[in-house]
Amino acid sequence: GFQKPATSPFTAPGRKRRHERTAPMALVTRAARGLLRRRAPLACLQQDRLKSQAVAYEEEDEDYAPETITITRTRPEVPKPERQPKPYRSVADDEAVRAATQACFPTRNDWTRAEVQAVYDQPLLELIRDAGACHRAHWDSRDVQQCTLLSIKTGGCTEDCGYCSQSVRHKTHVKPTKQLPVEEVVESARRAKAAGSTRFCMGAAWRELGNKKKAFREILEMVSRVNAEGLEVCATLGMLNPEQARQLKAAGLHAYNHNLDTSREFYPSVIKTRTYDDRLNTIQNVKEAGISVCSGGILGLGEEEKDRIGLLHELASLKGGHPESVPINALVAVEGTPIGDSGKAKRVDVFEMVRMIAAARIILPKTMVRLSAGRLEFTQGEQALMFLAGANSIFNGDKLLTTPNPEFDSDTQLFELLGLEGLKPNPRLEHKAEGGHAAARA
Repeated sequence: GFQKPATSPFTAPGRKRRHERTAPMALVTRAARGLLRRRAPLACLQQDRLKSQAVAYEEEDEDYAPETITITRTRPEVPKPERQPKPYRSVADDEAVRAATQACFPTRNDWTRAEVQAVYDQPLLELIRDAGACHRAHWDSRDVQQCTLLSIKTGGCTEDCGYCSQSVRHKTHVKPTKQLPVEEVVESARRAKAAGSTRFCMGAAWRELGNKKKAFREILEMVSRVNAEGLEVCATLGMLNPEQARQLKAAGLHAYNHNLDTSREFYPSVIKTRTYDDRLNTIQNVKEAGISVCSGGILGLGEEEKDRIGLLHELASLKGGHPESVPINALVAVEGTPIGDSGKAKRVDVFEMVRMIAAARIILPKTMVRLSAGRLEFTQGEQALMFLAGANSIFNGDKLLTTPNPEFDSDTQLFELLGLEGLKPNPRLEHKAEGGHAAARA
């Protein structure tokens, strides 16, 4: 509703005048401003100087006024709802992929030595890739079984194993001890379970159980009571006959450890007081009694790669099927033992361990591959590579028989770092079934 005057009566036509205009100054007519300047010129001048934000401009003789004023009302933008992230799906969760991968890595008992060598000799990264795929097809790759090994009778063994500190034939730091009392063993099993172990293994240093009737009665009681604690019970007691194996099974023994150590060809250079077939006979007695077999080997005895291949071939060819678990040990050379003193012992590097673990995983797809003695020699990063290659079981606790081992707290930190989960106690071994450990974890 503002109407501009045609011309100002106080200004000659066409004449321009410089004056000040401030942002908050109301629009007034040209005539009113001229009247104000004539009546109070000094006040106007002072006012102009005080307005520091004034903007000088020239305009025609006409007063300025906008012809139209547009008012726009804006509304605040409504934020768009965040897109819900899609759930991450691992290849391992795809049943079709899992089935196809299992078909690529079947359980076989007809491996030839040449086929085992072809697996073992693959380029390392290719071998790790295939072993990882095999592992995830047959297992839940985050699950790792924790086992504790206790020496219930240390030293005094009559065998001549060239790597062992417990032989009476070698002068080592180990002194013979009597068999531990039953109560002490059961209490150790309880502590192991509280620390996360699901398998408790008892080892006695002697050649064979033989006619040790009193010691055997106590061992049967140990087995029964540890079993009652809800743990998988394992023992390593040397050579067993069929009757002894049956009694251990009746007492509640789940697994029996009896390592082949190395290949048949290299074995005589390590041990002379027991033959390779003696070991295979004990394993057969254990199987026929219905006890699971735990059997593996040791790297670093001075063997060659062909001996490691030979060991894998023996394990894959056992009568009655593959062992339930395979411990892979890196030799911890002990002063006073023939292998430790002769210079034959070789330090096993991480890549040798990873190659052996990965080959074992492919050749024995449903077998637990256990990191055993010598694990303390490897960094957490190196152990992570071993898990990636297919290892899914460890021995924990600060000692394995007579050699150092990572402590419980150290393993707990490693599991948290790598996102691994320890298996819950599961004495019926249901977690060994194809498809992983979901039932055991539940």
